[in-house]
Amino acid sequence: MRKQISRSLAVAGAVLGIVVGSCAAMAAPITIRVGWASPAVGPHASGANGFKAELEKLAPGRFKVELFPGGSLGGEREMAESVQLGSLEMAITGTAVIGNFVPELMVTDIPFLFRDYAHARKVMDGPVGETLLAKMKDKGLVGLAFGEVGFRHLTDAKRPIATVSDLQGLKIRTMENSIHLAAFRALGAQPTPMSWTEVITALQQGTIDGQENPLSIIVASKLWEVQKYITISNHAFTPVAFYVSPALYDSLSPEDQAILKKAAEAGRAANRAYVDESEKTGLATLKEHGMQVTTLDRAEFQKKLEPLYQQYRERFGPLIDEIQKQ
Repeated sequence: MRKQISRSLAVAGAVLGIVVGSCAAMAAPITIRVGWASPAVGPHASGANGFKAELEKLAPGRFKVELFPGGSLGGEREMAESVQLGSLEMAITGTAVIGNFVPELMVTDIPFLFRDYAHARKVMDGPVGETLLAKMKDKGLVGLAFGEVGFRHLTDAKRPIATVSDLQGLKIRTMENSIHLAAFRALGAQPTPMSWTEVITALQQGTIDGQENPLSIIVASKLWEVQKYITISNHAFTPVAFYVSPALYDSLSPEDQAILKKAAEAGRAANRAYVDESEKTGLATLKEHGMQVTTLDRAEFQKKLEPLYQQYRERFGPLIDEIQKQ
Protein backbone atom coordinates (compact mmCIF):
# COMPACT_ATOMS: atom_id res chain seq x y z
CA MET A 1 0.00 0.00 0.00
CA ARG A 2 2.82 2.37 0.95
CA LYS A 3 4.60 1.62 -2.33
CA GLN A 4 1.39 2.33 -4.23
CA ILE A 5 0.94 5.62 -2.38
CA SER A 6 4.55 6.53 -3.04
CA ARG A 7 4.16 5.75 -6.72
CA SER A 8 0.97 7.83 -6.81
CA LEU A 9 2.69 10.72 -5.10
CA ALA A 10 5.62 10.45 -7.49
CA VAL A 11 3.31 10.49 -10.49
CA ALA A 12 1.37 13.42 -9.06
CA GLY A 13 4.62 15.25 -8.39
CA ALA A 14 5.81 14.64 -11.92
CA VAL A 15 2.52 15.85 -13.35
CA LEU A 16 2.63 18.92 -11.12
CA GLY A 17 6.19 19.61 -12.23
CA ILE A 18 5.13 19.43 -15.86
CA VAL A 19 2.20 21.75 -15.23
CA VAL A 20 4.33 24.23 -13.29
CA GLY A 21 7.02 24.07 -15.95
CA SER A 22 4.47 24.62 -18.69
CA CYS A 23 2.95 27.55 -16.85
CA ALA A 24 6.39 29.07 -16.33
CA ALA A 25 7.14 28.68 -20.02
CA MET A 26 3.80 30.23 -20.95
CA ALA A 27 4.47 33.12 -18.58
CA ALA A 28 7.88 33.91 -20.07
CA PRO A 29 7.76 37.56 -21.17
CA ILE A 30 7.87 38.48 -24.85
CA THR A 31 11.06 40.42 -25.54
CA ILE A 32 10.71 43.53 -27.69
CA ARG A 33 13.99 45.15 -28.72
CA VAL A 34 13.50 48.78 -29.76
CA GLY A 35 16.17 50.46 -31.87
CA TRP A 36 16.70 54.05 -33.00
CA ALA A 37 19.64 55.95 -34.47
CA SER A 38 19.85 59.13 -32.37
CA PRO A 39 21.34 59.44 -28.85
CA ALA A 40 20.02 58.00 -25.60
CA VAL A 41 18.55 61.42 -24.80
CA GLY A 42 16.28 63.05 -27.38
CA PRO A 43 12.89 62.78 -29.09
CA HIS A 44 13.32 59.16 -30.20
CA ALA A 45 14.58 58.16 -26.76
CA SER A 46 11.68 59.91 -25.04
CA GLY A 47 9.26 58.05 -27.29
CA ALA A 48 10.95 54.72 -26.64
CA ASN A 49 10.95 55.22 -22.88
CA GLY A 50 7.32 56.33 -22.93
CA PHE A 51 6.42 53.22 -24.93
CA LYS A 52 8.30 50.93 -22.54
CA ALA A 53 6.76 52.46 -19.40
CA GLU A 54 3.20 52.28 -20.74
CA LEU A 55 3.51 48.75 -22.12
CA GLU A 56 4.89 47.41 -18.85
CA LYS A 57 2.14 49.26 -16.99
CA LEU A 58 -0.67 47.91 -19.21
CA ALA A 59 0.66 44.34 -19.37
CA PRO A 60 2.94 43.75 -16.38
CA GLY A 61 5.14 40.70 -16.81
CA ARG A 62 3.88 39.96 -20.31
CA PHE A 63 6.50 41.97 -22.20
CA LYS A 64 10.17 42.77 -21.69
CA VAL A 65 11.28 45.92 -23.54
CA GLU A 66 14.98 46.39 -24.28
CA LEU A 67 16.16 49.76 -25.60
CA PHE A 68 19.00 50.24 -28.12
CA PRO A 69 19.81 53.91 -28.86
CA GLY A 70 22.56 55.50 -30.93
CA GLY A 71 22.41 53.23 -33.94
CA SER A 72 23.73 50.27 -31.94
CA LEU A 73 21.51 48.01 -34.06
CA GLY A 74 22.41 49.76 -37.33
CA GLY A 75 21.37 52.85 -39.24
CA GLU A 76 17.72 53.70 -39.82
CA ARG A 77 17.48 51.87 -43.13
CA GLU A 78 19.19 48.78 -41.70
CA MET A 79 16.79 48.74 -38.76
CA ALA A 80 13.76 49.13 -41.02
CA GLU A 81 14.95 46.18 -43.09
CA SER A 82 15.57 44.15 -39.93
CA VAL A 83 12.02 44.82 -38.78
CA GLN A 84 10.72 43.69 -42.18
CA LEU A 85 12.71 40.47 -41.86
CA GLY A 86 11.62 39.88 -38.26
CA SER A 87 15.18 39.93 -36.90
CA LEU A 88 14.33 43.11 -34.95
CA GLU A 89 11.02 43.52 -33.15
CA MET A 90 10.61 47.31 -33.22
CA ALA A 91 12.18 50.52 -34.46
CA ILE A 92 11.51 54.24 -34.22
CA THR A 93 12.79 55.97 -37.35
CA GLY A 94 12.08 58.92 -39.57
CA THR A 95 9.43 58.38 -42.22
CA ALA A 96 11.87 59.59 -44.89
CA VAL A 97 13.77 56.31 -44.63
CA ILE A 98 10.58 54.23 -44.69
CA GLY A 99 9.65 56.12 -47.84
CA ASN A 100 12.16 53.91 -49.63
CA PHE A 101 9.70 51.06 -49.06
CA VAL A 102 6.41 52.98 -48.79
CA PRO A 103 6.56 55.79 -51.41
CA GLU A 104 3.36 57.43 -50.18
CA LEU A 105 5.12 58.39 -46.95
CA MET A 106 7.40 60.72 -48.89
CA VAL A 107 4.54 63.20 -49.18
CA THR A 108 5.41 64.34 -45.65
CA ASP A 109 8.87 65.42 -46.86
CA ILE A 110 7.63 68.05 -49.32
CA PRO A 111 9.22 71.37 -48.32
CA PHE A 112 6.92 73.92 -46.65
CA LEU A 113 3.90 71.57 -46.84
CA PHE A 114 2.90 71.80 -43.17
CA ARG A 115 1.96 75.17 -41.70
CA ASP A 116 2.82 74.55 -38.05
CA TYR A 117 2.90 71.87 -35.35
CA ALA A 118 -0.86 71.92 -34.78
CA HIS A 119 -1.47 71.31 -38.49
CA ALA A 120 1.15 68.55 -38.76
CA ARG A 121 -0.13 66.66 -35.71
CA LYS A 122 -3.73 66.89 -36.83
CA VAL A 123 -2.76 65.38 -40.18
CA MET A 124 -0.57 62.59 -38.79
CA ASP A 125 -3.11 61.57 -36.12
CA GLY A 126 -6.06 61.68 -38.52
CA PRO A 127 -7.26 59.84 -41.63
CA VAL A 128 -4.11 60.68 -43.62
CA GLY A 129 -1.95 59.20 -40.90
CA GLU A 130 -4.10 56.07 -40.66
CA THR A 131 -3.89 55.62 -44.43
CA LEU A 132 -0.10 55.85 -44.29
CA LEU A 133 0.10 53.36 -41.41
CA ALA A 134 -1.99 50.92 -43.46
CA LYS A 135 0.40 51.37 -46.42
CA MET A 136 3.28 50.38 -44.14
CA LYS A 137 1.57 47.09 -43.27
CA ASP A 138 1.48 46.24 -46.99
CA LYS A 139 5.30 46.50 -47.03
CA GLY A 140 6.04 44.36 -44.00
CA LEU A 141 6.13 47.11 -41.36
CA VAL A 142 3.31 47.27 -38.82
CA GLY A 143 2.92 50.97 -38.05
CA LEU A 144 1.52 51.80 -34.61
CA ALA A 145 1.72 55.60 -34.40
CA PHE A 146 3.48 58.67 -35.74
CA GLY A 147 5.58 60.86 -33.50
CA GLU A 148 8.01 63.46 -34.75
CA VAL A 149 11.36 65.13 -34.46
CA GLY A 150 9.82 68.38 -35.64
CA PHE A 151 10.44 71.10 -38.21
CA ARG A 152 13.88 70.98 -39.76
CA HIS A 153 16.52 73.73 -39.78
CA LEU A 154 19.92 74.10 -41.41
CA THR A 155 23.26 74.16 -39.60
CA ASP A 156 26.71 74.60 -41.12
CA ALA A 157 30.29 75.48 -40.29
CA LYS A 158 31.04 77.94 -43.11
CA ARG A 159 28.60 80.88 -43.22
CA PRO A 160 25.16 82.13 -42.24
CA ILE A 161 22.40 81.11 -44.66
CA ALA A 162 19.74 83.76 -45.24
CA THR A 163 19.24 83.58 -49.00
CA VAL A 164 19.37 80.90 -51.68
CA SER A 165 22.76 82.19 -52.85
CA ASP A 166 24.21 81.45 -49.40
CA LEU A 167 23.54 77.74 -49.96
CA GLN A 168 25.49 77.51 -53.21
CA GLY A 169 28.03 74.69 -53.16
CA LEU A 170 27.58 73.74 -49.51
CA LYS A 171 27.79 70.02 -48.82
CA ILE A 172 24.68 69.36 -46.72
CA ARG A 173 23.97 65.98 -45.20
CA THR A 174 20.45 64.80 -45.93
CA MET A 175 18.58 61.60 -45.28
CA GLU A 176 18.41 58.96 -48.00
CA ASN A 177 15.31 60.52 -49.48
CA SER A 178 14.73 61.55 -53.10
CA ILE A 179 12.53 64.55 -52.25
CA HIS A 180 15.12 66.02 -49.88
CA LEU A 181 17.89 65.42 -52.41
CA ALA A 182 15.98 67.04 -55.27
CA ALA A 183 15.04 70.07 -53.15
CA PHE A 184 18.59 70.80 -52.04
CA ARG A 185 19.95 70.33 -55.55
CA ALA A 186 17.35 72.82 -56.82
CA LEU A 187 18.54 75.28 -54.18
CA GLY A 188 22.15 74.95 -55.35
CA ALA A 189 23.55 72.91 -52.47
CA GLN A 190 25.39 69.61 -52.76
CA PRO A 191 23.15 67.21 -50.81
CA THR A 192 25.01 64.23 -49.37
CA PRO A 193 22.83 61.34 -48.18
CA MET A 194 24.33 59.71 -45.12
CA SER A 195 23.27 57.56 -42.18
CA TRP A 196 22.90 59.66 -39.04
CA THR A 197 25.39 57.40 -37.25
CA GLU A 198 28.13 58.78 -39.56
CA VAL A 199 27.23 62.47 -39.44
CA ILE A 200 29.18 63.76 -36.42
CA THR A 201 32.42 62.22 -37.67
CA ALA A 202 31.81 63.61 -41.17
CA LEU A 203 31.25 67.10 -39.73
CA GLN A 204 34.38 66.84 -37.59
CA GLN A 205 36.47 65.79 -40.59
CA GLY A 206 34.96 68.38 -42.94
CA THR A 207 33.61 65.74 -45.31
CA ILE A 208 30.36 67.71 -45.18
CA ASP A 209 29.77 71.36 -44.33
CA GLY A 210 26.42 71.07 -42.63
CA GLN A 211 23.24 69.16 -42.03
CA GLU A 212 19.54 69.79 -41.46
CA ASN A 213 17.48 68.62 -38.50
CA PRO A 214 14.94 69.87 -35.96
CA LEU A 215 16.01 71.66 -32.80
CA SER A 216 15.28 68.53 -30.77
CA ILE A 217 18.01 66.60 -32.63
CA ILE A 218 20.41 69.52 -32.95
CA VAL A 219 20.35 70.06 -29.18
CA ALA A 220 20.35 66.39 -28.20
CA SER A 221 23.36 65.77 -30.47
CA LYS A 222 25.26 68.86 -29.21
CA LEU A 223 25.89 69.99 -32.76
CA TRP A 224 27.38 73.26 -31.48
CA GLU A 225 30.56 71.22 -31.01
CA VAL A 226 30.96 70.85 -34.80
CA GLN A 227 28.74 73.61 -36.29
CA LYS A 228 28.89 77.40 -35.97
CA TYR A 229 25.70 78.59 -37.70
CA ILE A 230 22.04 77.66 -37.48
CA THR A 231 19.40 78.92 -39.89
CA ILE A 232 15.81 78.85 -38.68
CA SER A 233 14.23 77.59 -41.87
CA ASN A 234 11.31 75.33 -40.88
CA HIS A 235 11.75 73.95 -44.38
CA ALA A 236 10.30 70.50 -43.73
CA PHE A 237 8.44 68.60 -41.02
CA THR A 238 9.76 65.18 -40.06
CA PRO A 239 7.45 62.59 -38.54
CA VAL A 240 8.88 59.47 -36.95
CA ALA A 241 7.10 56.13 -37.04
CA PHE A 242 6.74 53.65 -34.21
CA TYR A 243 6.56 50.27 -35.96
CA VAL A 244 6.99 46.57 -35.25
CA SER A 245 7.64 43.44 -37.25
CA PRO A 246 4.73 41.40 -38.61
CA ALA A 247 6.35 38.35 -36.98
CA LEU A 248 5.85 39.93 -33.55
CA TYR A 249 2.49 41.54 -34.24
CA ASP A 250 0.86 38.48 -35.78
CA SER A 251 1.97 36.32 -32.85
CA LEU A 252 -0.04 38.43 -30.40
CA SER A 253 -3.67 38.18 -29.40
CA PRO A 254 -5.99 40.99 -30.54
CA GLU A 255 -5.98 42.23 -26.94
CA ASP A 256 -2.19 42.46 -26.84
CA GLN A 257 -2.12 44.08 -30.27
CA ALA A 258 -4.41 46.79 -28.92
CA ILE A 259 -2.17 47.21 -25.86
CA LEU A 260 0.87 47.57 -28.13
CA LYS A 261 -0.86 50.40 -30.03
CA LYS A 262 -1.85 52.16 -26.79
CA ALA A 263 1.74 51.94 -25.60
CA ALA A 264 2.96 53.44 -28.89
CA GLU A 265 0.47 56.30 -28.49
CA ALA A 266 1.89 56.94 -25.00
CA GLY A 267 5.34 56.92 -26.57
CA ARG A 268 4.11 59.47 -29.12
CA ALA A 269 2.90 61.75 -26.32
CA ALA A 270 6.27 61.54 -24.54
CA ASN A 271 8.08 62.15 -27.82
CA ARG A 272 6.03 65.27 -28.58
CA ALA A 273 6.50 66.58 -25.06
CA TYR A 274 10.26 66.46 -25.63
CA VAL A 275 9.91 68.22 -28.98
CA ASP A 276 7.72 70.93 -27.43
CA GLU A 277 10.28 71.54 -24.70
CA SER A 278 13.08 71.69 -27.28
CA GLU A 279 11.15 74.30 -29.24
CA LYS A 280 10.83 76.43 -26.09
CA THR A 281 14.43 76.21 -24.95
CA GLY A 282 16.48 74.95 -27.91
CA LEU A 283 17.50 78.27 -29.49
CA ALA A 284 18.60 79.70 -26.17
CA THR A 285 20.70 76.59 -25.54
CA LEU A 286 22.38 76.86 -28.94
CA LYS A 287 23.11 80.57 -28.43
CA GLU A 288 24.60 79.83 -25.02
CA HIS A 289 27.02 77.47 -26.75
CA GLY A 290 28.06 80.08 -29.29
CA MET A 291 25.98 79.23 -32.36
CA GLN A 292 24.98 82.19 -34.54
CA VAL A 293 21.30 82.29 -35.50
CA THR A 294 19.92 83.41 -38.88
CA THR A 295 16.39 83.34 -40.30
CA LEU A 296 16.05 82.65 -44.02
CA ASP A 297 13.79 84.30 -46.55
CA ARG A 298 11.13 81.55 -46.88
CA ALA A 299 9.38 83.22 -49.82
CA GLU A 300 12.58 83.20 -51.88
CA PHE A 301 13.22 79.53 -51.11
CA GLN A 302 9.64 78.56 -51.95
CA LYS A 303 9.81 80.41 -55.26
CA LYS A 304 13.02 78.60 -56.15
CA LEU A 305 11.29 75.27 -55.52
CA GLU A 306 8.18 76.00 -57.62
CA PRO A 307 9.26 73.72 -60.52
CA LEU A 308 9.43 70.82 -58.06
CA TYR A 309 5.96 71.51 -56.63
CA GLN A 310 4.36 70.59 -59.94
CA GLN A 311 6.17 67.24 -59.83
CA TYR A 312 4.98 66.69 -56.26
CA ARG A 313 1.38 67.37 -57.25
CA GLU A 314 1.56 64.94 -60.15
CA ARG A 315 2.94 62.29 -57.80
CA PHE A 316 0.95 62.87 -54.60
CA GLY A 317 -1.98 65.03 -55.76
CA PRO A 318 -4.85 63.66 -53.61
CA LEU A 319 -2.68 63.34 -50.49
CA ILE A 320 -1.37 66.88 -50.86
CA ASP A 321 -4.93 68.19 -51.21
CA GLU A 322 -6.02 66.26 -48.12
CA ILE A 323 -3.13 67.61 -46.07
CA GLN A 324 -3.55 71.22 -47.19
CA LYS A 325 -7.27 71.34 -46.45
CA GLN A 326 -6.83 70.17 -42.85
